[in-house]
Amino acid sequence: MVEIAPLLLLGVFSGFMAGLLGIGGGLIIVPALLYLLAGDINQAQLMHTAVGTALSVIVFTSISSVWAHQQQKAIHWQYFKKLMPTILIGAFSGALLTTFMSFDFMRIFFAMFEISAALIMYFSLSSGAHINHLTHWVWHVAGFIIGLISAVVGIGGGTMTTPFLTYNKVDIKHAIATSAAIGMPIAVAGVLGFVIAGWQVEFATSFIHTQAFISIVIMSMIFAPLGAKVAHRTDGKKLKKFFALFLAFLGGLVLLF
Repeated sequence: MVEIAPLLLLGVFSGFMAGLLGIGGGLIIVPALLYLLAGDINQAQLMHTAVGTALSVIVFTSISSVWAHQQQKAIHWQYFKKLMPTILIGAFSGALLTTFMSFDFMRIFFAMFEISAALIMYFSLSSGAHINHLTHWVWHVAGFIIGLISAVVGIGGGTMTTPFLTYNKVDIKHAIATSAAIGMPIAVAGVLGFVIAGWQVEFATSFIHTQAFISIVIMSMIFAPLGAKVAHRTDGKKLKKFFALFLAFLGGLVLLF
């Protein structure tokens, strides 16, 4: 059995950072669970379980995070609607695809993804066009890719949605808030896919660690609104740099596992 205290602390930190950065918390939960569950889960299912559990937590964390951001009227719901149809398809597909992926492939993919996103954010790479000028097919392709990769690495999509929005001239605070809203449907579709995938390999918990899920979700739902409030009182440029450095740090941790 895994000790409760580290899982509760993980819930506090991941919940706060989810609200602060609009990332859903999976970027923190997945690396942490790799270490916390290492002695409790067979390595062949370890990465899958960490990802599936993270997505299940995000379903609940995002509810409290979105509520706090909505109070600030910071969510761009029009962008949410444009991304949603293909994001759901991508997330469900990505979860099912993980049954064909090895532990090391998922681990390295996760790490390289985080580091790439960090570079884009840190150096403020951006498009020459405003987001309102994007064509429908760009929104559809972006949504599918965000959903697919988010499910594979166990995130709510903020790590991809936030850079995508800021790249296309959306203010960082509005991008974070919109990403938080997008996280819940991604997580729901991803969890459904992981439950089905777990049944296919006859894994008892369907790639969701029940003890970790309950412990983390209780604390994360309490602290996510606090993180969201802090985000709206923080300088946008500093928040963007911090987000990038934080992603790079977590990517390095996963590479070293």
